[in-house]
Amino acid sequence: MRNRHVLITGGTGGLGRGVTAVLLAQGASVTIPYVNAQGVDNLQAQLSADERSRVRFVSADLSDEASVISLIQSHDRLDATIHLVGGFAMGATADFSFAEWRQQLDLNLNTTFLICKHSLQKMLSQDYGRIVTVGSRGAVQPTGQLAAYCASKAGVVALTQAIADETKGTGVTANVVLPSVIDTPGNRQAMGADQAQQWVTPESLGQVIAFLVSDAAKDMRGAAVPVYGQA
Repeated sequence: MRNRHVLITGGTGGLGRGVTAVLLAQGASVTIPYVNAQGVDNLQAQLSADERSRVRFVSADLSDEASVISLIQSHDRLDATIHLVGGFAMGATADFSFAEWRQQLDLNLNTTFLICKHSLQKMLSQDYGRIVTVGSRGAVQPTGQLAAYCASKAGVVALTQAIADETKGTGVTANVVLPSVIDTPGNRQAMGADQAQQWVTPESLGQVIAFLVSDAAKDMRGAAVPVYGQA
C-alpha cells in the first residue's frame, strides 16, 4: 500500500482506529473525515510522528451530498475508499418507530451510497480504485430485534455488488465484508464483555480489508466476505 492514498470513513471510531493502524503499517497515506474533534485527538495520540504525517483529517458530514462531494474532490488521487461509518439500534419490529427505521437507513445505507457514488466517479476517471464497504453477518443471517439494522446492511451488500457489476472491465473493484460482532469499546459497553474473546478484533478485520484494497485483490469483485471470528 505504499504510495497509495486511502479514504477511511469512521476512521476515528473503535473499528476505524484498528483499520487505520493496519493501513498505515503497510505504508498507505489516509484521509479521515470526522465530525467530533475529540475523536481526532484520541487517534492522533496513538500515532507515531511518521504516521501522523501520513494522515489528513477533514471535517465532513457524510449524510450531506455537498459535503461528500467536497471531501472526494479534495483528493488529487483516490486509490481506495473504505466506508466504516455505521451503527445499530435494537427493538422488536412491532414497536420500532419509523423515525428509528429511517435513522438506520440514513446511517448505514445512505451514507454508503453517497460515499460510493462520488468515490466511484473519481476512480472511474482514473481507471483505478478499490471500494470496500462494511455489511454485517446480519445482512445474510438476519435476527430478531435487529430488523432495521439487518435490512440496512443487506442494502449495503446489494449496493456494493451492483457497483461491482457496473465496474466490470475497469480497474475499479468493489467488495463488502460481513463481520459478526466487532470487539470495540462501544460493543463491550452495549453488550458486555463475557463473549468478547469470540468477537472479531478491529485489527483482524483491518487485515482482511487491507487485502481487498490491495493490488493482490484485483480479481475480486462483488465478494461478500464473512469475517465471523469464533462466534
